[in-house]
Amino acid sequence: MAYKVIGLAIEVHRTLGPGLLESAYQECLLFEITNAGLKVEKEKLLPIKYKDIELNHGYKIDLLIEDKLVIELKTVENFTTVHYAQILTYLKLGKYPLGLLFNFNSKILRNNIKRFINTPS
Repeated sequence: MAYKVIGLAIEVHRTLGPGLLESAYQECLLFEITNAGLKVEKEKLLPIKYKDIELNHGYKIDLLIEDKLVIELKTVENFTTVHYAQILTYLKLGKYPLGLLFNFNSKILRNNIKRFINTPS
């Protein structure tokens, strides 16, 4: 599934190129994933559970595919440790097994894709 989504993201990037807002890439990738027959949720809310309380602080996963694959989209100069921490936190909080981080602000998208695996501690 991750391999398929990477191919769809590359198709979106090939068609649009760099320089657009993150929301444009999100909508186009959502379209491609839906057309590929995969279940996808856009801006999936992710609450924080702490002991006996649940905090709804507006954390949103850009795209969640088949309740397993977290997709985070960026249009930044370069990835930073904050971007890595964000997706790792989403994987941990949601107990999702796999995440992909895409930076669409790049000449060649495949050089700006990071894969993350949730390894429970």
